[in-house]
Amino acid sequence: MTKAIATLTLAAFSLCLALIAGLPSQAAPARETAIFAGGCFWCVEHDMKAIPGVVSAVSGYTGGHVVKPTYEDVTSETSGHLESVQVTFDPAKISYAALVARFMRLVDPTDAGGQFCDRGQSYQSAIFVSGPAQRAAAQAVLARLQTTSLKGKIVTPVRDAVTFWPAEGYHQDFSNKNPLRYNLYRQGCGRDARLKAVWRGIAP
Repeated sequence: MTKAIATLTLAAFSLCLALIAGLPSQAAPARETAIFAGGCFWCVEHDMKAIPGVVSAVSGYTGGHVVKPTYEDVTSETSGHLESVQVTFDPAKISYAALVARFMRLVDPTDAGGQFCDRGQSYQSAIFVSGPAQRAAAQAVLARLQTTSLKGKIVTPVRDAVTFWPAEGYHQDFSNKNPLRYNLYRQGCGRDARLKAVWRGIAP
């Protein structure tokens, strides 16, 4: 290679680098998170994952006073935590308000004592919000639902988000890891039958 050709090649390479550097970077798609409590987190995680626009859902605990709570801590009803699910979603595909509306169809919002066959404070429903925008959106959804023919007062509270503690590994993706046990539990708990009764005739 002659010196002239080498110089030309180096110049072309430098030009390519300059052009690449001037291109707009491909930013990662925006992601947001939401936290919901709706009784058994196996079921809420399973159902939330099926919603278009949801990227992931993680079972865990939130709302209590115990640091790094275990399943035993939470189900003892002494930690103050609720079984919850942290949802990561793409706001370009589903808004937070739409996600809240979808979540509400997965619970009995008129039940203050738990959800379905699971009773106690740790199984109560709740929406945990991360700021004023989420709070306003969640409250608007609840207000709209209360004007429908829903029988009973909505008792699902809107609470400030606090530390979310992921549950033990064996709880994650439980419906896929243990389909037989999951389906037997879900059917035996009467979750789907109750949801049909609660939301019958109410438009989305």
